Amino acid sequence: MTQITPLDKFRVPLGGQEIELQQVDFDTGGMSFLRTRIREKSRFTIFDIDPDTAEAWGRALLEWADKQPRETPTP
Repeated sequence: MTQITPLDKFRVPLGGQEIELQQVDFDTGGMSFLRTRIREKSRFTIFDIDPDTAEAWGRALLEWADKQPRETPTP
C-alpha cells in the first residue's frame, strides 16, 4: 500500500489556492516523491517530483523570493 505523509499545508493569500505538500512512498519501494497538490475551488493540480527536482525548484523559489521587496506592515 502506498504511504502518504503530510508535510505542510497553506493557503495563498491573494488567490485563495490551497497548497499541500506530501511525501509519497510506494509499496514497491524505490525513491520517495514530493507530491504537490494545488486546490483551486473544485479543481486540483497534482504532481509528484523527485528529490533533485524538488531541490532545484526550492532553490529557484528562494532566489526569487530573496530578490523581492517586502511591504512593511503599518502599525
